[in-house]
Amino acid sequence: IIHLANYVFPPCRGCSSNLVEPYIKCAECGPSPFLLCLQCFTRGFEFKKHESDHKYEIMTSDFPVLEPGWTAQEEMAVLEAVMDCGFGNWQDVAYQMRTKSKEECEAHYMKNFINNPLFSSTLLNLRQIEEARTADTAIPFKPTDDPPRPTFDSLLSRDMAGYMPARADFMEEFDNYAEWDLKDIDFVDDDSDLLHALKIAVVDIYHSRLRERGRRKKIIRDHGLINLRKFQILEHRYPKEVQDLYDAMRRFARVVGPIEHDKFIESHALEFELRREIGRLQEYRRAGIQSFCSAKVYERVKHVREDERRKRTMLVDVLQYIQDGRACQQWLSKQADISVKQCYCSTATGRRSAPPLNLTGLPGTEKLNDREKELCQVVRLVPGAYLEYKQALLNECRRQGGLRLAQARALIKIDVNKTRKIYDFLIKEGYINKT
Repeated sequence: IIHLANYVFPPCRGCSSNLVEPYIKCAECGPSPFLLCLQCFTRGFEFKKHESDHKYEIMTSDFPVLEPGWTAQEEMAVLEAVMDCGFGNWQDVAYQMRTKSKEECEAHYMKNFINNPLFSSTLLNLRQIEEARTADTAIPFKPTDDPPRPTFDSLLSRDMAGYMPARADFMEEFDNYAEWDLKDIDFVDDDSDLLHALKIAVVDIYHSRLRERGRRKKIIRDHGLINLRKFQILEHRYPKEVQDLYDAMRRFARVVGPIEHDKFIESHALEFELRREIGRLQEYRRAGIQSFCSAKVYERVKHVREDERRKRTMLVDVLQYIQDGRACQQWLSKQADISVKQCYCSTATGRRSAPPLNLTGLPGTEKLNDREKELCQVVRLVPGAYLEYKQALLNECRRQGGLRLAQARALIKIDVNKTRKIYDFLIKEGYINKT
């Protein structure tokens, strides 16, 4: 059985010498090939699982592939020679081949590798794929597409940083004056070797600057950074924490592709949302909430409480910075004046009860739930006093194992009607129990 062998031959498993064609390959041993030279094969060499009666293959490249008179080994030799010496240097190619003349090498190569429709189409496809992979060209447009052509110094032109889609260029490129170093260079025949080498070095430096310019343009196009305002609008869809991460990781966008970078940011945004949801569920669990219906009520009450806390904080800040002490004292006594007037009106008429107490800005309001706030408003009891009375009744109930109304009245020295309302409220809410 004849096969095409690699140009760099492995050693023989019997004598460890470098194999030369033809040599033997065991057809039953594997997966790594078991190779023997002809001398070891004729001696019946055996090693571990390999036995001398195994089926075998004869490995050689001494057979024609493309045309008679050219073996497979010579085909590989001419391809390697053209790669080493360069296309068209047939004299050196023939010298490296040693078995063919330069005319034979040129005719065979042109016929089978250049003018051959099969090989030429394959090479053309490979070249097109490579150019498409490494090309630094403009964003492709279909023939029917009309790229935008913003006028100079217009709003759209400023948003696109002076980018001209029809030309795939910017009004001002990166390293915009790189060409100035070449404008006075002229290659002439009487240049010395040193001067010629210096000019070549300047041209190489210019090419490296062009490559850097193209690399930056490619990053801008791939990541959609041409229209910066649109890019910023897309950034604002993320929460503040993810936006900070986006800003920190933007410098690494040049290392990875746009899809990988977007996946990285999206995965962290998803992680942030999951962590926030887990934190909210843990808060519900600590509050004793066991259903989403109760969670909605909890969130509504929480927002109301936070609003009241913000109002109280703002009020404290305002009072702290009021320079006019007289105005501050007037505001502090305003609530008391209103209460006195309302109480006087109620006594005079005998018909109208006092309106609910306004708890806005009073200390301790944020510690009350909605039902406790309603009680304090109806009873006209400040939150701080209510919390003190509540704690006293709770301590007494725990100490005696229960609490009666008479004991509550003896413990709290306020109006008996208010004491009854507080006592009944605590019983109803389950804070205390009767004896």
